[in-house]
Amino acid sequence: MSSTIPTLHLLCGKIASGKSSLAARLHRSAGTVLVAEDEWLDGLYPEDLLSVSDYMRCMSRFRKVMGPHVVSLLNAGVSVVLDCQANTIASRDWMRGILQKTKAANRLHVLDVPDEVCIARLHARNAQGHHPFAATEEQFWQVSRHFVAPTAEEGFDIVLHGVDRKP
Repeated sequence: MSSTIPTLHLLCGKIASGKSSLAARLHRSAGTVLVAEDEWLDGLYPEDLLSVSDYMRCMSRFRKVMGPHVVSLLNAGVSVVLDCQANTIASRDWMRGILQKTKAANRLHVLDVPDEVCIARLHARNAQGHHPFAATEEQFWQVSRHFVAPTAEEGFDIVLHGVDRKP
């Protein structure tokens, strides 16, 4: 096992801000596992995800199981890219709970992308049909109302990514 401290990579950004694309790039690092919430939810609950409330219910179930698994990966010395939204204080509290059970480092990658760019990307993504969920513009705004940017006081190592910055 390497003497490198494992890292939990977390992603904060609105729908279609580029979280999954960044997660894929971060996953290329040696000794790093990707946990992509959208893929898991689509695999576990393909018929159950019709609304934002459905997502919340299924996400809660997923996190009850995945949290301890991520802890075990980190404690085994494996870095993890957790491609789950860290867009609310409650989500980040769950993620902090994972970290508290490990000695892992963390990087909270914040994608600071304007809404109009996210919406354009959302329409393009939906047109391609490759993403497990085709959120509508209405759902974008519904979910975005709950977005709370992280603060330094939350204790994460924040890495800011903007539209013009390469992550």
